[in-house]
Amino acid sequence: MQWKRITAVAATVMLAAVACGSPSSNSGSNQGGGNVGGAQEKATDPTAKGPAKPIEGAKSGGTITVLSDVTPDTFDPTNTYYVDGNQIGKLMYRALTQYKLDEKTGKPILVPDLAEDLGTPSADGLTWTFKLKQGIKYMDGTPVKAADYAYAIKRSFAHDLYDAGPTYQLQFFKDGGKYKGPYVAGGENYAGVETPDESTLIIKLDKKFNDLPYYAAFPMFTPIPQSKDTKKNYEQHPMTTGPYQVESYTAGSQLKLTKNPNWDPNSDPVRYQYPDKFDFKFAQDTIKVQRQVLASAGPDASALNYSNLDVSLYPELKDPSQLVKGPGPCTITWPMDTRKIPLEVRRLIAKAYPFDSWRKVSGQAPDSSFPASTILPPAVPGYEKYELPGLVGTGKGAEDPAVAAEVKSELEKLGKSNFELSWYFSNDDPIATQVNQLRTQVFEKAGFKVKATGVPKAKIRTLTGDQNAPVNLGKTPAGWCSDWPSGTSWFPVLFKSDAIELGNSIGQLQDKALDAEIDRVADLDPNAQLKEWSKIDKKILQDHLPLVPLYYSASAFPVGKNIGHAVNDMTQGMPEFTSLYLKQP
Repeated sequence: MQWKRITAVAATVMLAAVACGSPSSNSGSNQGGGNVGGAQEKATDPTAKGPAKPIEGAKSGGTITVLSDVTPDTFDPTNTYYVDGNQIGKLMYRALTQYKLDEKTGKPILVPDLAEDLGTPSADGLTWTFKLKQGIKYMDGTPVKAADYAYAIKRSFAHDLYDAGPTYQLQFFKDGGKYKGPYVAGGENYAGVETPDESTLIIKLDKKFNDLPYYAAFPMFTPIPQSKDTKKNYEQHPMTTGPYQVESYTAGSQLKLTKNPNWDPNSDPVRYQYPDKFDFKFAQDTIKVQRQVLASAGPDASALNYSNLDVSLYPELKDPSQLVKGPGPCTITWPMDTRKIPLEVRRLIAKAYPFDSWRKVSGQAPDSSFPASTILPPAVPGYEKYELPGLVGTGKGAEDPAVAAEVKSELEKLGKSNFELSWYFSNDDPIATQVNQLRTQVFEKAGFKVKATGVPKAKIRTLTGDQNAPVNLGKTPAGWCSDWPSGTSWFPVLFKSDAIELGNSIGQLQDKALDAEIDRVADLDPNAQLKEWSKIDKKILQDHLPLVPLYYSASAFPVGKNIGHAVNDMTQGMPEFTSLYLKQP
């Protein structure tokens, strides 16, 4: 998930432009953001069935209020891509697949949702067949038809109308480059999707897309009956299949949800329906509502806020269980252009990096950013902790005179004294300016020459987004967030040679042997990929070092004292709304 697909929740801890423990049944979860259980044993469970295992001590009834300082841009399932829209949408929309959290590690496992399985690919990988669950109804009691899934997929191609939604279907699905959706002349006919009978959905591709079952968890794959499609007004009265339905929606202000009487818990392996209602109030004042939630007076005891707790309010946090903590789906880095900086010099840059002072100067909160030592964050299946010398996200770097002298000496031996490091920074952003001053001072002390170019914040993304920009550090993406919890949404996208042309390369790597190894692992079964991605991760940092890992994003959001089973969903760094309940409804 790129930076533009992350809500302000995650963006608040990101200075650069980034390209989205076991759950407990108490009111809060104090999982650290940097460590999550052990190595994951499986990434998928195609046999998972409903109903979801009851949560111990959970009660039914009452209203949960969500006081949000950010405002989701849409609740149309086709147009939903930001993490908060996805997470709130999970209350309303069921898709072909979904994630449930592993009881041991808290990590996500892909399971069937409205499909009976996780899809079956053809021998050439270009045709996927999903068996559909029967007897599913919309909230008004009308039956879900196979054609409704096909129509939802067709609808996603009307990208002129739904311009904020995910776009993988344009790249991978058959005729994705030319089909324009169901609203144009002849749009009812689309060769990329078929429903030969009520229990079968067939998706046809132009090129292999092994992660299609992960993609199928997006709200884009919820069924939509053509007769109910009101285009841009659809989000006002959407046809829901999840445990809740829309009672009322005022864009930018409020969303009220009430129970869906026709939700079938026996067919749903993931969701619950404990509260009677959810009341989402948007565009609230951050400090004000977070203070209300912490105080938990009256109805505020049944409220939560899903932004990370403001550092200024930590002294008011009297009950640690009111701060729900856990890993997020992002790793933030400082990219180095491997075409312009030799590997030996890149290693010296990493050795000189002033991690500890950088964390202070950049305002990193202790509960929402954890020092990184890998590419994959702990939340992503395939992560395994390892530490290479100088890449642990901590330390003084060249602020230590001994380290500065060592780096300077090594540069001289390499014949690279005064090697020029160049980057852009926002000269109208006080934090970015402070970070620039720190980096400049430390790297000059270590024997580098620094050329830092200050530009207005309004231009920084355009300049750093150019893969061929005339700088050798800090191009974007300066980090990454998972679109789905798999290494295949990381390594092929960021570190293959073609990532430069696609504009997603971290470090501009061009290594055909690495390309082949990434392709080999991506073709494996998702469960077989787990150990292999950690090897790729280590190989890239050890043999190529295209980046300095800075930190993993994490959640630290406040909840009221009456809210039960408040856990972090690490697939999005958000509260797992569907399993919440009120201790005293």
